[in-house]
Amino acid sequence: MLGKGIQHRNYFFITHSTLPKHQIALVTFATHQKIAFIILLIGFIVLSIIFSLHTLLVILISLLTILYFTDLLFNLFLIIRSFHKPPEIDIEESELAQAADKDWPSYSIFCPLYKEKKVLPQFVKAISNMDYPKNKLEVLLILEEDDRETISTAFQLNLPDYFRIIVVPHSLPKTKPKALNYGLAHAVGEYAVIYDAEDIPDPNQLKKAVLAFRKVDSKVICLQAKLNFYNPTQNILTKVFTAEYSLWFDLVLTGLQSIHAPIPLGGTSNHFRTKDLRLLEGWDPFNVTEDCDLGIRICKRGYHTAIFNSTTLEEANSNFFNWLRQRSRWIKGYIQTYLVHMRRPGEFISDWRQPHVITFQLIVGGKVASIFINPIMWLITVSYFAFRPIIGTTIESFFGGPIFYMAVFCLVIGNFLYMYYYMIGCYKREQWDIIQYVFLVPFYWLMMSVASWIAFYQLFLKPHYWEKTHHGLHLTESKKTIGAELIAT
Repeated sequence: MLGKGIQHRNYFFITHSTLPKHQIALVTFATHQKIAFIILLIGFIVLSIIFSLHTLLVILISLLTILYFTDLLFNLFLIIRSFHKPPEIDIEESELAQAADKDWPSYSIFCPLYKEKKVLPQFVKAISNMDYPKNKLEVLLILEEDDRETISTAFQLNLPDYFRIIVVPHSLPKTKPKALNYGLAHAVGEYAVIYDAEDIPDPNQLKKAVLAFRKVDSKVICLQAKLNFYNPTQNILTKVFTAEYSLWFDLVLTGLQSIHAPIPLGGTSNHFRTKDLRLLEGWDPFNVTEDCDLGIRICKRGYHTAIFNSTTLEEANSNFFNWLRQRSRWIKGYIQTYLVHMRRPGEFISDWRQPHVITFQLIVGGKVASIFINPIMWLITVSYFAFRPIIGTTIESFFGGPIFYMAVFCLVIGNFLYMYYYMIGCYKREQWDIIQYVFLVPFYWLMMSVASWIAFYQLFLKPHYWEKTHHGLHLTESKKTIGAELIAT
């Protein structure tokens, strides 16, 4: 994979990946997708002339209501499955104790960094605290050639001998997945894991992953550790963000695992056998949420992802504008992932008993669509109650028959259930102080809608632009001294 790339419009992109063109987000829309969108647009115009705009809006709103209703039932199904059939792999402390003297396999840790000198000392300390034979570890600090400050900091830290500094030669695209592909070409460990620079993993996570791999069959080629935050109570934003993560990683993903559905990976703490990672041909270098794409690709190739009982703590974004940049990048990447994998949707259907082309629509497509649509539906609802004597009859005309009852169910029961899911996630994590902030989730959804339109704008004008998330905002003056102490020693 090292030095490999792809030709596009008289330019050769060095991606260090062998993924074919139709499986990457180099081009946002494939030719047949553009044709399909044009046909749909023309069809909408023609039908609005033949029938009426009102009739088409009734059909459109009916479809959106059915999407909301289906998503609501699907999430309820996943939550129930996560409790009644907990599928996560549980490694007991007794198993770790019995395996203490085992001959552990070699492990490669990937840590891609870009302008992360502030949190690099924290990462070095976190990895040094991991309970794994250091002679079996290689920690690859994957740095960009133009990031001279972080490179300089890395050399000043007097790193342990199992750390390696890998400098990625400058080339386009300048993205995290491209850097990971470069690191994969240099990895020598039997197993591999990805951590972000601000991560503090469970000290036993590597041992748990090895033992978990020995419990599963060969179809499971990725283990996802759970993610949560070490600064959940920093401010209101971090509290709601924490509730979201607790729901997603502790309930939704385990529910998805129970039905072998596609699992959008977290951006960190994904464990692989290194040979399997190479079999997957690495990461899509043009996708700005490469983790989601890789998780979907695992499912399309007939393999599975499993969740295991280990947690990596990250930094919850505590600044609104920083959060907005991060979330807009995630949403843009989800759209890229959806478009890439809908180029050949038939690849999902390896077994008709597991129609994951449908679950993919709900997990990725439906989630993104609802983020865009939420403000419109909220505006219709508020307008109905605020100006009912004037426009109430008109709005009611869009919701005919059973669609009206489905819409009312989503409004009353659905919103309550979604907030209740967040509470259950916090309860499972024993985050008692955060539960009361779940009532602010609707405002959090509105923030996501703002981020979605930023993502939509960037999808057309700069699809591969990586919105930098600044880390280290949680650090106090006392924590900042860690770096000085490490340099001193």
